[in-house]
Amino acid sequence: MNDMNKMKSDTIPGIPYAGLAILLMMLWFNPACGSTEAAVDTAAEPAVTEEAVAERDQNNDADEFPELELPSVMTPMHMARLQQVGAVAISADGDYLAYTRIVPRNPLTHNTPARQELYVMDRETDETHKVELEGRAGNLQVRPGHPTFTFTSRGENDDAVSLYELDPVSLAVSKLFEYESGIMSYSWHPSGTTFSFIVREDLNLPENPLPYGPTVYEEYIPHREAYIAVLGDDKPEVKRVEVEGTVYLMSWSPSGDWLAISRTPTPNIDDFYMFQEVVVIDGGTGRIRNNIDNEGKLAQITWSPCEGYLALRAGNSIHDPIDGRIMVVSSEGGTPNNIYPDFKGKFEQIAWTDDGLIRFIASESTERGFGVIKADGSDFSYLVEPGGPILNNFSMADDGTFVFVVDTPVHPREIYVMEPGFEKPVRVTDTNPWLAGIHMAEQVVVSYEARDGRNIEGLLIYPLDESGQPVDVNSGPWPTIVMVHGGPEAHYSNGWLTAYSMPGHIGAARGFAVFYPNYRGSTGRGIEFIKSSQSDLAGAEFDDVVDGVDYLIERGITDPERVGVTGGSYGGYATAWMSTRYSHRFAAGVMFVGISNNISKWGTSDIPEELYLVHSRKRVWDHWQWNLERSPIYHVGNSQTPLLIMHGEQDTRVHPAQSLELFRHIKVRKPDVPLRLVWYPNEGHGNVRSTSRFDYNLRMLRWFETFLKEDQPEKPSFHLDFEALGVTIPEKE
Repeated sequence: MNDMNKMKSDTIPGIPYAGLAILLMMLWFNPACGSTEAAVDTAAEPAVTEEAVAERDQNNDADEFPELELPSVMTPMHMARLQQVGAVAISADGDYLAYTRIVPRNPLTHNTPARQELYVMDRETDETHKVELEGRAGNLQVRPGHPTFTFTSRGENDDAVSLYELDPVSLAVSKLFEYESGIMSYSWHPSGTTFSFIVREDLNLPENPLPYGPTVYEEYIPHREAYIAVLGDDKPEVKRVEVEGTVYLMSWSPSGDWLAISRTPTPNIDDFYMFQEVVVIDGGTGRIRNNIDNEGKLAQITWSPCEGYLALRAGNSIHDPIDGRIMVVSSEGGTPNNIYPDFKGKFEQIAWTDDGLIRFIASESTERGFGVIKADGSDFSYLVEPGGPILNNFSMADDGTFVFVVDTPVHPREIYVMEPGFEKPVRVTDTNPWLAGIHMAEQVVVSYEARDGRNIEGLLIYPLDESGQPVDVNSGPWPTIVMVHGGPEAHYSNGWLTAYSMPGHIGAARGFAVFYPNYRGSTGRGIEFIKSSQSDLAGAEFDDVVDGVDYLIERGITDPERVGVTGGSYGGYATAWMSTRYSHRFAAGVMFVGISNNISKWGTSDIPEELYLVHSRKRVWDHWQWNLERSPIYHVGNSQTPLLIMHGEQDTRVHPAQSLELFRHIKVRKPDVPLRLVWYPNEGHGNVRSTSRFDYNLRMLRWFETFLKEDQPEKPSFHLDFEALGVTIPEKE
């Protein structure tokens, strides 16, 4: 059940059953089942299809957002225009930063995915320049041995995505390499003249003479093939890496003699999540040297400076729901060892240092820190303690300067820099300067005891009052929206928690308290905690959510008659469960790409093995009744919660039929319950296009305002009243 937070690249199809994920394309969900946001850690963003990328590239003209009055409170239009940093790289000498910026389109004029723009910052002068490109910038890296950055993009005259080089001094951009089927990702050899890259296999299918061709399901899917290219004065030398299957990760050894890669038997997303195998390749011949006996989820491969070891950011076993452990293994082969099995957190990024230490970003509950650990698991220590800004990823210059992508409760992802000798990173970008005029509500960490005594943590955003000022926290109770993350292998960090499907500061501005529980099965609390929800779908994990609501009621924060619930993917499952099994507790629900029937869910999802291995731990055909009773459709007889259901029509993770099943059961069996089903064409496991996101945000807010605030609510019209929602639509010329 993987969430939008869990996509590793926008070139991998789909998002798992549940969300960096990230690095998931960052907070854009990013995201069974996952949150449909980046989370946030998540946060994933759903995979962007080739069609969507082409559409984005073809519509890369600038469009202006309408002017908004400031200071103000957060509104849907503010959310729609919010930009944030994607990836960042620092030059070897530390003089320049190159970074991408995620720039959404105006939803009033373009229903297309966000642009991904490229910028360069001169750290001596603080001057920042936008690099004019014809396509989106991706795969940003520093070129070894050169004072330049490289990235992938598709120019106007390119037949496919190609490799480009950027000179940060002159801002000149030049094409380094192109391949007929397009570069999906690449990894530099230490020399800076050789690199490996991944492309889609050419299936060489015969041309269909008929005017129509059907889709053959899960057949004729191209593998991801790896190649090694050597740049020179003449045409680059290119050779195939001789491995079977589909290649995902690539990492060169410090000498450049060896290349570690991960491969799977098939290109199916289930294999990507559960069955990546690490092999070491001879960098000269492209042939396999040896195999690593790893199992379970895998996100990173990094070499020790002596080349004798590999550190994997991976799962502890085939049954570990996440890739958040540091697993060290000999580069000659063998079984990886979890070097710090007692860690009550999750490693988010790792990198081996020249002196044999492993740097990391780690989540501990709702916070993150930056530190080091020895390869034997000893001397774990933080350089930046948890409790400050949320660190999402890092890179380092030769002089020891670190650069991070960071979010906080009052701003989405920005760039922070930590100079040598400094104890904490300092913010250097301000992507949304207008946010300084927005009144932000107070956000706090909450901790409570579940009914079985287990400690559960989460986050709470208090509402603003009618004048847009923070409320007296003792002046409740307030109507409350419970925001359930997907996964369940994800968690909310104490950072930016506002997005198109996450009420956050927009909900607070409208008088709602917003609660984000990290129920059992969430990440950031160690191996035992994340496995504690296995074999218990919708059991104690969702009881934890209800217990959190009880805690807020007892504290005088939440009005027990005005509680709403929402979430995407596994959070959508929770919403459906709260709206049926726990319907007497919830006055409104907004279910997004969620699960309603665990039996048909298994039969229609593209990750059946992941669902079994790290979640249900039971084969559906051995436990028909159990799976049915853990399904919201089984409890529709209890339904009295007004429910808004929304789903992307092209979702392969949680099939749209899951929403249709719950809609039909409630419609027939409980016809008096306010109910609506909304489809989003050309969207998958989460919305990526600007207008479909905006529409979702407006419908979610209107549903909660109707059923959590009005004394005698009636189901609102299907048509949106933009004026009532505070959105001004410009007149057509």
